[in-house]
Amino acid sequence: MEKKHYFRWGLTAFLTICALMVFYDTVFRHGVLLSLLGKFAKALMPVIYGAAMAYLLTPLVNSFDRMQFKLFGEKSKRGLVRAVSILLTWAVVFLAVYVLVSILIPQLYQSVATLVGNMQSYYNTVYAWVTKLLDDNPEIAPRVSAAIDEYWDEVRGWFTDKFLPQAQQTIGIVTSGVLSVVLFFKDFLVGVIVSVYLLALKEGFATGARRLLYCTVSKKHYRGTLSAASTANNIFSGFVRGKLLDSLIIGILCFIGCSFLKMPYTPLISVIVGITNIIPFFGPFLGAIPSAFLILLVSPVKCLYFIIFVLVLQQLDGNIIGPKILGNSTQLPSFWVIVAILIGGGFFGVLGMFLGVPVFACFYAAVNHFSGDRLRSRGITSDEPFRSNNGIDQLEAIPDNKNSEA
Repeated sequence: MEKKHYFRWGLTAFLTICALMVFYDTVFRHGVLLSLLGKFAKALMPVIYGAAMAYLLTPLVNSFDRMQFKLFGEKSKRGLVRAVSILLTWAVVFLAVYVLVSILIPQLYQSVATLVGNMQSYYNTVYAWVTKLLDDNPEIAPRVSAAIDEYWDEVRGWFTDKFLPQAQQTIGIVTSGVLSVVLFFKDFLVGVIVSVYLLALKEGFATGARRLLYCTVSKKHYRGTLSAASTANNIFSGFVRGKLLDSLIIGILCFIGCSFLKMPYTPLISVIVGITNIIPFFGPFLGAIPSAFLILLVSPVKCLYFIIFVLVLQQLDGNIIGPKILGNSTQLPSFWVIVAILIGGGFFGVLGMFLGVPVFACFYAAVNHFSGDRLRSRGITSDEPFRSNNGIDQLEAIPDNKNSEA
């Protein structure tokens, strides 16, 4: 028993020293560990893609499993049932992608080509607006002229000193970008294969993970870990899958509405609105502003109609479609949703803005669970004593449960 005690102290000291060395290297040196982790993650990128696809497609696979068991009975071979379910799932995915691409890509290409072809016309329109503004307000003309003269030298210096020297580097970046696209598709195709294996063996992986966890921690921590994992899965599955489906529906409704209103660049605008809608709270504004500007260059009246249409569409999404699909999956107050989006976007860009909400919701649920357990151990079952400063009398009247504290 004493040797085991010394072993634990030695292991704790060793792990503490390792953690301090990693912290020092990460903050004050070259971050060797982070670099190694980055290379490791890059090597495992196909597995990451495959795991993400398998996670998103699991509900569809389970639905096909249940459908087959109802048709052929519970005694059907599970391996064969799972193989058919995976095949049907990917058939549905490829069919949906083919339909979207065959319908959307030609119109999207036409919209982008029209937009590029009209750039000169749009420039003339904006130039006419500015000229008319200066003619109608001659008092601001000297200020505008002075501002142009002030910034012209800076723009010219930037062009000669920075832009031209970096042009050659830009060509190399574009070349590497094409190579990156090729590598992405290679990783994506390998990820599809990985997802098939994960979907086929997902129950086995879950069983192995539970067995390893049970061998590692106590029964109490085992139950707590499983409960936390179930909560996190409910949050992520409800939000990520629901938000993707919600954004797809909004994009389709935007396409139908803009086609009915005869809006210019309808496919392009629908894609922008649908994609940006995956970002909670700020997404509708991020998608509507550039879309409205494109329409404004063609017709100010249609721009007004589009703004009204987007407001109606977002109200429909926020009050009917979104709650029906998402429900209250995150249980996160609106203030913390904004905080999660800002922090996630600041660190990880658009992906962080999307995933920041469910990640923050997991932390929020963990804090609520921990605080709830601690309060119940002290005999407090409601928030009433904390609603005002006078609640201190109620708290003092509650006897401490020392056994729980211990």
